[in-house]
Amino acid sequence: MVKNIGIIGCGAMGSEIAEYIFKNLGDKSKVAAICDIDPKKAKELSERIKPAPIVTTIDDLINKSDLIIETASPEVSGDIAEKADSLKKDVLIMSTGGLLKKQHLIEKINSGHSYIHISSGAICGLDGLKSAKTGAIKSVTLTTRKPLKGFAGSPYLKEKNIDIEKIDKETLIYSGTAREAIRYFPQNINVAVTLSICGLGADRTSVRIFTSPEYTKNTHEIEVEGEFGRFWTKTENVPSKANPKTSELAIFSAIAKIKEIL
Repeated sequence: MVKNIGIIGCGAMGSEIAEYIFKNLGDKSKVAAICDIDPKKAKELSERIKPAPIVTTIDDLINKSDLIIETASPEVSGDIAEKADSLKKDVLIMSTGGLLKKQHLIEKINSGHSYIHISSGAICGLDGLKSAKTGAIKSVTLTTRKPLKGFAGSPYLKEKNIDIEKIDKETLIYSGTAREAIRYFPQNINVAVTLSICGLGADRTSVRIFTSPEYTKNTHEIEVEGEFGRFWTKTENVPSKANPKTSELAIFSAIAKIKEIL
């Protein structure tokens, strides 16, 4: 039986996922419904997919879909996850930052009694972190490096009155917790929240963010220390051509998770 897939968010990630499903997974699924805060984006994507998915509302999309894929924003992802889970429908959440407002959902995810799925995103090492959590973990630190243009429009830069165009060398622009990081960089640092869900939580996961005019890749380094010892991972990501705030690996991780769910 072909599964109906609904995609919420028709930006770079949502569009690439939709086109992959259309071209490669037609025997298992079809993109049946899409929606976006910008109706024009949704309409343009609908015209590129065959058969053309309907453009509708979030609630209608959830009702009509067997699998819901969220690639919109942390502002709506928590509510989407909650609605889908309550209806016992599989939902893949990419904007994991929104789950911080729904602690009960995070507890369900970690207990294994949830229809909510999260992918590894743009980082490696989550399997090791989950294993380390069996014992005591002392610390989890994420160090992210992204090109200047990847931070354009971030609330943190506006609040701190930082002119990204004036940065001329490697600069630490943020140091704090994962919870604060996603508030300040809602489109940039969902990986920090994903890391926190799999590890010590948003208030005990440390995040440092650097930028530089010399950076050409989105880089994430994870350091974990605990009873098991220590491990360190580094992932150098090519940014999506359509959106420099998104790493191509994050899109690939979503596709891999969709294939796993199907």
